[in-house]
Amino acid sequence: MNKGILFVVSAPSGAGKTSLVNALVESQSNVTVSVSHTTRARRSGEVPGVHYHFVDDDAFQKMSQRGAFLEQASVFGHHYGTSKEWVESQLQAGRDIILEIDWQGAAQVRQWRQDCITIFILPPSRAILRQRLRGRGQDSDEVIQRRLDEASAEISHYDEFTYLVVNDDFDLALDKLEAILTAERLKCVKHTAEMQTLVKELLA
Repeated sequence: MNKGILFVVSAPSGAGKTSLVNALVESQSNVTVSVSHTTRARRSGEVPGVHYHFVDDDAFQKMSQRGAFLEQASVFGHHYGTSKEWVESQLQAGRDIILEIDWQGAAQVRQWRQDCITIFILPPSRAILRQRLRGRGQDSDEVIQRRLDEASAEISHYDEFTYLVVNDDFDLALDKLEAILTAERLKCVKHTAEMQTLVKELLA
């Protein structure tokens, strides 16, 4: 059995990353989104264990101290972390995994697995990014401005990623993400035992 592929998807807040990833998982088989641990408060409609594992600061720090996180970051005063044990077990079982994390987390993951595939989602313009943040109706004007300010710092790391996808037209952006998954999976197919057996037979 081939190991799964680790995909890392990052984006500035409001670029549409979560919506795209959710649609991607619905359209693809054998791919799962990692559920991060976070210390931020649960938002309306979020389900513990589905959207995030919600923990307090003390629990998070204890996990961090024992090396439980593959990556971790502090964003807008809250801590986020990805379980190393869970990701590794899924990859060993042959499942593809998507991590929705920021550029700092992506950098940490690349140190652990240089073969991970990193994707950065860009908004089509700063004006549209602002419009999307306001349209969510989740944050105050102060928080929205802070997210816009942070977006510039995040986008400056675009060249550290394997792929860039602009989320202007949602369906087109989703098509590109699906194409990335297909291409990376096909790269792995040539290394399977079945494929090697076929090639040897054809060359005999």
